Amino acid sequence: MAKIAFNKRARSLPRALILWPAVFAGATLVAGCSLAPDYKVPPSPVAAQYRTMGPWVDAKPSDQLSRDGWWKMYGDKRLDDLEERLIANNTDLRASFAHYQQAQAFVEQVNAGLFPSVTAIAIPQRNRQSATRPLRVGGPDYYNSVTLGGQVDYDLDLWNRVGDSVKAGKDEAQASKADLASVQLSLEVELADSYVKLRGLDQQTRLLRETVVAFSKALQLTQTLHGGGIVAGLDVSRAQSQLSSAQSMLSQNLAQRALLEHAIAVLVGASASEFTLPEETAALPLPLIPVGVPSALLQRRPDIAAAERRVAEANEKIGVARAAYFPSITLSAQAGLQSAAYAGLFSAPNLFWTVGPQLVQYVFDGGLRRGQLDAAKAAMDEAGALYRGIVLSAFQQVEDNLSLLSDLGIALSQQRDAAHAAQRSVDLALTQYRQGALGYLDVVTAQTAALDAQRALIDIQTRQLSANVQLIHAVGGGWSADALAQTDAAPALAGAKEVRSP
Repeated sequence: MAKIAFNKRARSLPRALILWPAVFAGATLVAGCSLAPDYKVPPSPVAAQYRTMGPWVDAKPSDQLSRDGWWKMYGDKRLDDLEERLIANNTDLRASFAHYQQAQAFVEQVNAGLFPSVTAIAIPQRNRQSATRPLRVGGPDYYNSVTLGGQVDYDLDLWNRVGDSVKAGKDEAQASKADLASVQLSLEVELADSYVKLRGLDQQTRLLRETVVAFSKALQLTQTLHGGGIVAGLDVSRAQSQLSSAQSMLSQNLAQRALLEHAIAVLVGASASEFTLPEETAALPLPLIPVGVPSALLQRRPDIAAAERRVAEANEKIGVARAAYFPSITLSAQAGLQSAAYAGLFSAPNLFWTVGPQLVQYVFDGGLRRGQLDAAKAAMDEAGALYRGIVLSAFQQVEDNLSLLSDLGIALSQQRDAAHAAQRSVDLALTQYRQGALGYLDVVTAQTAALDAQRALIDIQTRQLSANVQLIHAVGGGWSADALAQTDAAPALAGAKEVRSP
């Protein structure tokens, strides 16, 4: 590295002060010449419309979902309360918010390079010279050295190295802001999906409890008929086996519910040992999700926005790497008072000052700058590929859940018919069994088919609601890319107060 410093003592301080504005004006005309490539969002394939459509899709596509709690469309107050507690207490969300705050602080750090740095100096010293110091010529052994002064340094940033660094920092801060929104949306969706599945298990629990009661009555019937010598003991055994199987299903169902309840407790920041949710068997409505047109998805998904901002950041860093090839010029000014005695320190003879630029240019670095530039270009290619991959994955997720909602809607109607038919078979089988027209095996077969059909019906309803929640995730919830330009980063999280369970 060759370092050339021009420190010229001017004949008079007033003349130097007159020259400084001219130097700054000239630097301003040259500064701001960015060496970063012209930024363009990486192209990605975008279809004109989604493939899967149906009568339940809004005839007038819209990309708007409620910004004030998309989950409220399900009309469940308990879910509303859980989502609010998640925003206030979830540990992953708070960690993501802290990461965003770090990105904001980094922007402040790099932005400081756009302004002059001012340093104050105060050095009061008591010194003793070595009696055997080489080339010592006279002077006292003990003496004072008092220095008071200040220094101003300013990087002209002719090649916009600092400016591009600031832009890259802001891009990363916006990406972190989008990451925060993505984490929040993912957690909200995870909570809503877990709650939907828990409600499905509650419906399964009600069905199995009713089934246990019905099978218990059937067992009593076979026992009564067996006691009267009407049926064989085989019927009693079959009835007992069927009842025990239903009781086992009920126990397994309750175990699954407990695990979901524990998972929800962690999401809302509560102890799994103390958190409980009462059973609720009322059906949740299936709201209409405005999916909008495919091109709107690029503005609706926070993970896509984060990936795009990181492409922009990588683009700016190419400019920073290119600027390293050119010299850096720093304007410096230093002034103060220096004396060997404290008395009379503030007097004209003790004044010193220095004004001048400093030019630094790397002459040979063994390929360091070339390697840094190549790395910056490769990082740009990587960020672009990741962006395109996230976009493609986003379209897939929307299509997946649209297909699920469409196909499960058809399957639900078919399964309702199957459940009604199975229940009619049970009623007929029991009637004919009491009359001795059928054996109990026919009753067991009919009851098992009816139970399976009812459980399948609840399962399809739950899966359809789950797909509905996942579709909200796929289209970005109530988020919009316009949020990146807002100064208020995460009002719901930043101002959240801890919400405790009642």
